[in-house]
Amino acid sequence: MPYVAAYPSAVDNATHYHATAEAIGEFMNSDAFSTKQRIIDAAEHLFASHGFAGASLRQVTSSAQVNLAAVNYHFGSKENLINEVLRLRLDKLNADRLETLKTALAAPSLRLEDVLAAWIRPALAASAQEKGGMAFVRILARAYVEQSEHLRTFLHQNYGHVLRDFIAALGRLLPTLDKQELYWRFDIITGALTFAMADYGMIKRRNLGAEQYRDLTAEHLIKFAAAGLRAG
Repeated sequence: MPYVAAYPSAVDNATHYHATAEAIGEFMNSDAFSTKQRIIDAAEHLFASHGFAGASLRQVTSSAQVNLAAVNYHFGSKENLINEVLRLRLDKLNADRLETLKTALAAPSLRLEDVLAAWIRPALAASAQEKGGMAFVRILARAYVEQSEHLRTFLHQNYGHVLRDFIAALGRLLPTLDKQELYWRFDIITGALTFAMADYGMIKRRNLGAEQYRDLTAEHLIKFAAAGLRAG
């Protein structure tokens, strides 16, 4: 009797083995398993936990299981690694913001709440991501707190245009508010947003699901922000 006929499960097992091996091979060759991505993932976690100044490259290499040469090869310096960690989430966040703002600006009538929603809702969604959402919030908070000139320059050069687009849209809706006052108020709104992203306030979720709670948070923050901007 042929082996296959006698042991049909052997064929299934062999097929499963080859399929699994192929999947593992694809994963090993994928970006998710690349040395560069491992370094970024490790750095994101460590920067979130210890800060940009507090986390050393030695800690990053140990966590990513790579040597220092690999970090130098892919990034060149710790500053460039910090940039890439920030880009990991900020590029998409700000692209989502601009796309949402573009939609709001194309509407027949532009509302203040729509502009604020374009700033607030994508950020809350980014913080709620299952993989790395809360690490992103901590990194963002540290970027504000550490007051590094390098970080300030990087954020201004790469994302300053996003802020300017939002200020311009708000300025159209609030023509009596001078630009300096508008920046002051928007800065305070962004601080409140960062706190809301941390999900550590006094309001409990009770029986709400994560998405419902996020929508409710956005609604309250948009209403609060709009009132602050409209105040005399």
